[in-house]
Amino acid sequence: MSGMDNWRKSSHSGPGDGNECVEIATSATHVAVRDSKAPARATLTFPPEAFAPFLEALKSPARR
Repeated sequence: MSGMDNWRKSSHSGPGDGNECVEIATSATHVAVRDSKAPARATLTFPPEAFAPFLEALKSPARR
C-alpha cells in the first residue's frame, strides 16, 4: 500500500522463531498487514474498525 511508511514487526518475532512474522502499518484510514519475509509483495488492508475483529477471528479456538 503506498503511503505506509511506519511498518513494524511483532515483538514476538525473533531469531528463535525464524523471523517468520507479519508486519503492520497504520494510518488514519487503514491498517495494513504484510509478510515480513516478502515486504514488496501484496498487503492485506483493513479499515481500522475491521482490524480488531480480524485479529479476534485469528485467535479463535475454532481456527486451531
